[in-house]
Amino acid sequence: METGSREETGTPADEPVWRGVQPALLRVRRLLVLVWTGVLAVAAGLLLGLLAGPAWAALALLPPALAAWGWRLLERNWRSWRYAERADDLLISRGVLWREETVVPYGRMQLVEVTSGPVERRFGLATVQLHTAAAATDATIPGLDPAEAERLRDRLTELGEARSAGL
Repeated sequence: METGSREETGTPADEPVWRGVQPALLRVRRLLVLVWTGVLAVAAGLLLGLLAGPAWAALALLPPALAAWGWRLLERNWRSWRYAERADDLLISRGVLWREETVVPYGRMQLVEVTSGPVERRFGLATVQLHTAAAATDATIPGLDPAEAERLRDRLTELGEARSAGL
């Protein structure tokens, strides 16, 4: 037995190697919170100030207070997103309070899409979406580097075709 082998260190041979999503995803989500908070605060302040009086316009401070609380939650949520490629399937894990782990067997994949909207492109991000025969097991991995998203799409498509050919 080699020194430092997996059996000697006590880690299982099929232990997944987890990869996280890009930090730019956190920046995008925080930017969206700031934009929507500003819109809601201005709208609430104007409407309440005009319709109910200036004292009620103070309620326009509620959206920024909620946004401050959400700011921390966004980071925790961002840290929870990860994925791992194993020999027979892809694992996707996410969630802080309610952890959700999706296992997608390569042979069940029907379509692997890479999408990138205008905001994602601006921040150098892409999303990989996996479609299977069962709609409930469709999975998404947001916040990937576009090159990594394309590599993952190509690898998953190749593995999916190889595994489904044996069915």
